[in-house]
Amino acid sequence: MDINTHKLVVVVGSVREGRFGPVVGSWVAEQARGHGGFDVEVVDLAEHDIPLALPDAYPSVAGASYPRPASMAPLTAALDGADAFIMVTPEYNRSYPASLKAAIDWHYTQWAAKPVAFVSYGGGAGGRHAVLHLENVMGELHAVTIRDGLAFPLNRVAWEDGRPADPESAGYAKKLLDQLSWWAGALRTAREAVPYPA
Repeated sequence: MDINTHKLVVVVGSVREGRFGPVVGSWVAEQARGHGGFDVEVVDLAEHDIPLALPDAYPSVAGASYPRPASMAPLTAALDGADAFIMVTPEYNRSYPASLKAAIDWHYTQWAAKPVAFVSYGGGAGGRHAVLHLENVMGELHAVTIRDGLAFPLNRVAWEDGRPADPESAGYAKKLLDQLSWWAGALRTAREAVPYPA
């Protein structure tokens, strides 16, 4: 991978029946690949076994010995290898899905000193309530949240053929990706120079 290319993991956070998340995730990944600054991997949480019950241990203390299920290894490896993340989330009852919270809580060091951007959808607010909660959680995990996100209100009527109807969406996505690329490079350089004291 080129030194100016960053490993980006796009996390599709919803696992519910009839979900819209893969449509949004696919479009976001397309924008990121077209940007040129990222090697993109889409991680769909519906394809991973993520128990809600956590072990009697703290991932911040246990580190690599944290007792995750063997089936979670591909998810953990993807998060480990990422330089940056985009979380694609709907809004459920003014917050984000339990599936996404479980995936976050099973990990700790994987998020530290890495940038996280948010793309949300759903309802009149376009998922912004979910993102506000996620920003707090990811800050607790020592991630750096990107200011400029994307929110898609009323997504069932505001998308056509897998793409947002608003022609400005691609421009907003580029701004998000530009900021994410900058932070990914800066934080990767910092992590390589000095281990982050999480």
